[in-house]
Amino acid sequence: MTNPAERLVDLLDLEQIEVNIFRGASPQESLQRVFGGQVAGQALVAAGRTTEGDRPVHSLHSYFLRPGIPGVPIVYQVERVRDGRSFTTRRVTAVQQGKTIFNLTASFHQPEEGSIEHQLPPRLDFPHPDTLPKVVDEIREHLGTLPEALERMARRQPFDIRYVDRLRWTPEELKDADPRSAVWMRAVGPLGDDPLVHTCALTYASDMTLLDAVRIPVEPLWGMRGFDMASLDHAMWFHRPFRADEWFLYDQESPIAHGGRGLARGRIYDLEGKLLVSVVQEGLFRPYGAKASKPAVSPQ
Repeated sequence: MTNPAERLVDLLDLEQIEVNIFRGASPQESLQRVFGGQVAGQALVAAGRTTEGDRPVHSLHSYFLRPGIPGVPIVYQVERVRDGRSFTTRRVTAVQQGKTIFNLTASFHQPEEGSIEHQLPPRLDFPHPDTLPKVVDEIREHLGTLPEALERMARRQPFDIRYVDRLRWTPEELKDADPRSAVWMRAVGPLGDDPLVHTCALTYASDMTLLDAVRIPVEPLWGMRGFDMASLDHAMWFHRPFRADEWFLYDQESPIAHGGRGLARGRIYDLEGKLLVSVVQEGLFRPYGAKASKPAVSPQ
């Protein structure tokens, strides 16, 4: 069986079908929509493939417009907005079956020496990832065994995820819980040495747990779900070089949830506490069976 990390690298290796047009695979999986991190990661690959490769990504801003259909290829159309002396800008539109499902704007910047530098100190009360159980082992411990669907998902999972706080399984455990969550993550195998692959792999991972912070006060992260949720938009700022196949800490919080939407912010650190990436995302949250009071702009 191919290593899940190798499958992730293959997933991010788009087919170029024209100068500014790329096609990405979309695995047929038992999901109601394509995973948003996959679309964002592939779109960023498409943007990066149209640059000279000497300027790392420093930010991206994106919107999820329609749910992607698993098993159907996605076409990424790149607009070369600007090639300046210091910055390069690309706009990407993801199309599936003739409909736009996602768009992204990415900016690339040549790092500059001699500029100002500072960082707020990170929280220091996080245990080392080697002392924490893998999330799949924590679920297996609680349930006694893994359901077949979770077992298949675990075998395909390209990232090792370890929750800093043990998973909460009952409403009693959630009582007075703050809208915060933190996980250690790293790819389950080597990702090679291309910096763009590591940036796009981390973009993929950044969508996996960020909305946990919104859910924690209202329902357990695993088990029966009471809410349907979907990513609405996603923004990232890349501050320092990193490898996505080395441990990084994803510290997440939700400053507000209201009107069917929840906002989440994430900070990604390395083992030394250096801030690598900042992330912000808003998600749609609706109780299962509920309908929007007005027709939704997006069918998510």
